[in-house]
Amino acid sequence: MKDIDKKTKAYALKNALAYDGKAQQGAVISSLFHEGLKKEKLKDHIKEISKIISYVNKLSLQEQTKEYEKLRELVSERPSREGLEELPNVKKSGVIMRFAPSASGPLHIGHALTAALSYLYVKKYGGKFYIRIEDTNPENIYPQAYKMIKNEADWLFEKSAKIIIQSERMEIYYKYPEILLKKNAVYVCTCKSEEFKKLVDSQKACPCRNNSAKENLSKWQKMLDKSSKGYKDGDAVLRFKSDLNDKNPAMRDFPLARINTENHVLQKKKYKVWPLMNLAVAIDDIEENMTHIIRGKDHRDNALRQKKIYDALGKSKSYPWTGFLGRIHFKDMELSTSKMRQEIEQGKYSNWDDKRLFTIASLKKQGYKPEAFHKLAEHIGLSEVDKTFDKKEFFRLLDTFNKK
Repeated sequence: MKDIDKKTKAYALKNALAYDGKAQQGAVISSLFHEGLKKEKLKDHIKEISKIISYVNKLSLQEQTKEYEKLRELVSERPSREGLEELPNVKKSGVIMRFAPSASGPLHIGHALTAALSYLYVKKYGGKFYIRIEDTNPENIYPQAYKMIKNEADWLFEKSAKIIIQSERMEIYYKYPEILLKKNAVYVCTCKSEEFKKLVDSQKACPCRNNSAKENLSKWQKMLDKSSKGYKDGDAVLRFKSDLNDKNPAMRDFPLARINTENHVLQKKKYKVWPLMNLAVAIDDIEENMTHIIRGKDHRDNALRQKKIYDALGKSKSYPWTGFLGRIHFKDMELSTSKMRQEIEQGKYSNWDDKRLFTIASLKKQGYKPEAFHKLAEHIGLSEVDKTFDKKEFFRLLDTFNKK
């Protein structure tokens, strides 16, 4: 790419002038990609790009305007895109998509922007939109979250989303491990976690990996057994039999289910073995005939794990198209529901709808409309480029769409 430093400066100035004098690195990099910078070459230029953006952000608006006029000709105008980008492999029947918040707390602005994209695509093409509440970790549940997520989803998505609660689907989750055990695609591991990690890090099989399908089925039943004869917490884990030579250690014989005898908010002590995220998600996506998934790019490894489960079940052809979103960094905005909950309990905030919080409950109370979040999500689009919003910039955009 020719004149990369000049073009970086030109796009940084343009972006800074559009956002009160502060250029955003993600937006500048996205423009450079459009100009022809290859993603694999970004690492060679990232330090200089950051340095140029830092320089531009130290200039006054007047200085930025003057500098931009000198470099304006280097900036090419992209054709404006109205609406959403097209998704591949869309059938006449439409698309089936989902958003999967955990039951650890209510929805906040980050949830709204991610979920809104899937909702808008279902609205565009027709089909089904699921809100799947992930609550198979009994230790990380906020009881009020179920009702709050439902109410917030109804408000955000015109009551069009079908709500699914994972802990109500346990019998479905128990069917698939037996299928996988009979195929010898998974095994029950009784090794100590420290011993297993040493072996898998050195690309060696643990002794349990060689168990026969019959032995594994027997051990699976022992995992499920609630009597004194059954396994206890930490005694056994269901693992996927993957490639031990995989360059990524996290992909080697990853866990699918564990024993957890903690009391569950909804199910109490009814179940002893709980599916871990990758097993539950893969099964749900199969059962719901998911066609397209939009998820954060930090879930790339999970997507690969879930694809392996599809493959093992002979369902490779039905694996959904997956699009990844860059991370959205919200500066000066606390989005940890655990921390918010703690501070509510300490009396720092009156409740989840306190105007100082960035929850959907709060923003709804302040007069924001669902369409404002839809338009902002559409504005951000389906992009893998990371973005950073400070509070002022985020609400400037949200307020603009809210007024419209």
